[in-house]
Amino acid sequence: MLYLIVAEDNPGTLAQRRAVRPEHLGRLEELQQQGRLVLAGPMPAIDSPDPGEAGFIGSAIVAEFDSLEAAEAWAQQDPYVAAGVYRSVTVRPYIRALP
Repeated sequence: MLYLIVAEDNPGTLAQRRAVRPEHLGRLEELQQQGRLVLAGPMPAIDSPDPGEAGFIGSAIVAEFDSLEAAEAWAQQDPYVAAGVYRSVTVRPYIRALP
């Protein structure tokens, strides 16, 4: 089943986000190689594809997991969690309607 993972950043964590981004992306690339990633990306703090120093307010991921528990465990192991970037992570079942 698909799951929506929405994470909210702690304020002032842009430097930490940048530092661990390669590890974060590596985990997403693994999901993509397994054919389980639908979409993933950051949410900019301002209305811009390149928010610069304004940074980001969080991230959203839609991916396939065997269960809600598996999706939650995967999300909690994210390098952004360990680095203190994310202040909260919410995982919900997701049904893709389109396209």
